[in-house]
Amino acid sequence: MRAWAVVENGAPLQEIELPTPEPKGTEVLLETTHCGVCHSDLHIWEGYYDIGGGSRMSLKDRGVVLPLAMGHEIVGRVVKLGSEASGVSIGDLRIVYPWVGCGDCEPCRSDEDNMCLKPRSLGVYQNGGYGTHVIAPHPRHLVDPGRIDPAVAATYACSGITVYSAIKKVMPLSPDEPVVVVGAGGLGMNAIAVLTAMQHRNIIVVDLSAEKREAAMKAGASKTVDASEEGVARRIMEAAGGPVLAVIDLVNGTATARFAFDALRKGGRLVQVGLFGGELSLPLPLMAIRALTVQGSYVGTLKDLRELIALAQKGDVKALPVSTVPQSQANDALMRLREGRVTGRLVLRAEAA
Repeated sequence: MRAWAVVENGAPLQEIELPTPEPKGTEVLLETTHCGVCHSDLHIWEGYYDIGGGSRMSLKDRGVVLPLAMGHEIVGRVVKLGSEASGVSIGDLRIVYPWVGCGDCEPCRSDEDNMCLKPRSLGVYQNGGYGTHVIAPHPRHLVDPGRIDPAVAATYACSGITVYSAIKKVMPLSPDEPVVVVGAGGLGMNAIAVLTAMQHRNIIVVDLSAEKREAAMKAGASKTVDASEEGVARRIMEAAGGPVLAVIDLVNGTATARFAFDALRKGGRLVQVGLFGGELSLPLPLMAIRALTVQGSYVGTLKDLRELIALAQKGDVKALPVSTVPQSQANDALMRLREGRVTGRLVLRAEAA
């Protein structure tokens, strides 16, 4: 198999040859047709996360081994089955749930693999969709996209379920209660689409980019807030008509976490999703006095993916803007994302797809 892989952190991706995996037991081999380029890929490419206070968390120390074909938003076609795999057939097109774990613990047995303490995520701990082939550990990790455009369907495996899972953490809310979404990239666009599909009517989107704020309005946001100057929390509250009950921070850096927290009303909830990095100092008495919640949200479960695809197959989830590029241009796509030159989502496509 060919792969466009991280061979050295911070260096251009290289096209390399790797052995094509041979599926064993319940495993399923798929030929990649589409793979989204996610902001998390940039952290893997760089080799670390910024955890604030001048400290970094090394991905090598967390078990990431190079060379690595990144890519966890995968759609592929089944080409070979292990001896114990059933429920899919050769030629089936499937979304691949990438956040796989050990397969044996309680979270994995409950289709909550993303909470496994021994993660084996595709595109992170094993080769993913920047390669021509991927291995799914079990047919249950494969979801039929139905009539959904496979380029869009790929984004649901991370961007889609990440926002779907985060939104579930702030619900239930009245349809007219403001929900603040920080970040109008691929995650933000999917958040607008999912909230709209849930019949939510008051969506306030915060972003630095005027172009992305305009795209958010076209996608269905009620209002947008400019995050490029001081006083973001105040502008959020002005847009919402007061402090807010729910903020979903899809950036989750020091600055965004601060203004998101400062915009909360009594009983408010801040759900932190992004991996931009940094730290947040919390006034502990106010946490209790105002009954505030700050909660992390890590991607989504296999159950979330099935629920989201069912919602999308009904036609309720508006597709986010997607641009496809050949798989061989993976490095260029990654650099475009790094430079902030992507509205919506870039998706790699197999040369013949």
